Amino acid sequence: MLLRLRSIAFNAALYLSAIAIGLLATPALLMPRKAAVFVISHLSRFVLFLLRITAGTSYEIHGKIPEGPVLVAAKHQSMWDTIVFVALLNDPAIVLKAELLWIPYYGWFSARAGMIGIDRGSGSSAIRRLVTQGKAALKLNRPIVIFPEGTRSAPGAAPDYKPGVAALYRQLGVECVPAAVNSGLYWPRRRFLRRPGTIVLEFLPAIPAGLDRKTFMTTLETRIEEATSRLIAEGKAELGEG
Repeated sequence: MLLRLRSIAFNAALYLSAIAIGLLATPALLMPRKAAVFVISHLSRFVLFLLRITAGTSYEIHGKIPEGPVLVAAKHQSMWDTIVFVALLNDPAIVLKAELLWIPYYGWFSARAGMIGIDRGSGSSAIRRLVTQGKAALKLNRPIVIFPEGTRSAPGAAPDYKPGVAALYRQLGVECVPAAVNSGLYWPRRRFLRRPGTIVLEFLPAIPAGLDRKTFMTTLETRIEEATSRLIAEGKAELGEG
């Protein structure tokens, strides 16, 4: 019962505060891009604060936080993942599904802040658009965050890495920092409950630029999946499921 009540408190606070802040910050949509960046970064930090004080869900960061023009390829298990990268990194360009940019306020501010929207049904044209926008973000010294599987996956689900991350890596010519997470244990996809505990986001050793596609994809998937499996086991032990 307590878990349900705390989850209700968080979800109510999340949506009410997001609407209120979005309305109050609407003028920022007409200002320079940095105004939207300021709004969404501070809103993301506020959401993480709400999650901790209402649901009892905190987080830890392991490894070195990436800076500057670098490609970050992260495991995606929860909505929490997109929130934490906006809060944690300096003006990141996060690769999102294009339809998310049409969502009132969340999508509008994300688009104005320069997030990268892609239509996965567009095939090669989507890859070209992804690379073009990625190059533009790097020129502004922004880190690029991509979720290689393209969508959220449940903890323990078989990986399904898409070609977009390899195209970015090859065309941008920068190192790639893999990232593992166990957020799906605490903020499950498509579920209402938020579980108390400590989410862990781990930045892994960077993969140098210039590897061939096969070597890069094998290295990326191996590093992310091995670290994710370890974090999931640790999370389950904390939750009493191990």
